Amino acid sequence: MPENTLQRRTNTQPQTSDTPSQDGAEGGNYAIEVQGLNVYYGDFRAIKDIDLKIERQKITAIIGPSGCGKSTMLRAFNRMNELVPTARTEGAVLFRSKNIYDADVDPVEVRRRIGMVFQKPNPFPKSIYENVAWGTRINGFKGNMDQLVEGALRSAALWDEVKDKLDESGLSLSGGQQQRLCIARAIAVQPEVVLMDEPASALDPIATLRIEDLMQELKQQYTIVVVTHNMQQAARVSDYTAFFNMDEDRAGYLVEYGLTKRLFTNPEKQATEDYITGRFG
Repeated sequence: MPENTLQRRTNTQPQTSDTPSQDGAEGGNYAIEVQGLNVYYGDFRAIKDIDLKIERQKITAIIGPSGCGKSTMLRAFNRMNELVPTARTEGAVLFRSKNIYDADVDPVEVRRRIGMVFQKPNPFPKSIYENVAWGTRINGFKGNMDQLVEGALRSAALWDEVKDKLDESGLSLSGGQQQRLCIARAIAVQPEVVLMDEPASALDPIATLRIEDLMQELKQQYTIVVVTHNMQQAARVSDYTAFFNMDEDRAGYLVEYGLTKRLFTNPEKQATEDYITGRFG
C-alpha cells in the first residue's frame, strides 16, 4: 500500500435523521471511516449497512449482545475476516482516505498499520525477545533491534518484569504478562491503530486493570478500538462507545454511537438504554 495512497482525510458529510446517533466531538479527526459496510459469511449477513467514524488517538468501545457482529466489525477494520473462506465484504473502510478493500491494497500492509490483539493471549513459541522482534524483522527493519524491543516492552508496561529473562519463552509468562507481550508485539511494527478483541476477558481482575491502565497510556500514541462484553470496562476505559444489536435475521447493526459518558448516562435510543440497564443481552 504505497504511502501516497494513504493521505489523511476528513469527512464533513452531515448526519441524516435516519442514521445512528454519533457525536462528532473531535471535529472530524477520524482515523478510520466506515461507509455502508456489509460482511457476509456465505449467505448469512453478519453486519449490515454500518457507517462509523473512529476518532484518532481515542479509545472506542464496541458493545452489544453476543452474536451481534462486534468481532466481525473489529476484524473488518484490517481485513481479518478474509481469513474465513466464506467471508465477503461490501462497502468501504477508509484509512488515510484509501478504501482498504480496493483491489490494489495489500492486506498484509493493512494489518501492519492496523494491528490486532486477540481475546486469548497468543505469544509465539519463541523467546520474549523474538516475540517482539519477529514482526519487525520480517518487515525488513534495519535499525537497532535491541532498542526497538526495549521500547515496545516499555510501552506495554512489561520491560521491568522481563528485562532479565528476554531469552526465556514467551509462553513462560503469566496470562496478563502474555497479553502485554502480545500488545508489545503489535505495537513494535509501529501501527497507527490497535484493535483489541476482549483483551482482558481471560484475565484476573488485577491483570485486567493493568491492561486498562495500559490502554489509557497507549492512546497517547495510537487509536484503539476495543470489543468488550463488560459494560463497566467500556465505561471506564473508552472515550466513545458504539452499541450494536441484531435484527430479526440476526444481522448486526449499529444502534447508537457517541461519547461514552453521554451514551451511558443519556442514551438517545431506547434499545441502548435497555441494554446498558440489563433489560436484555
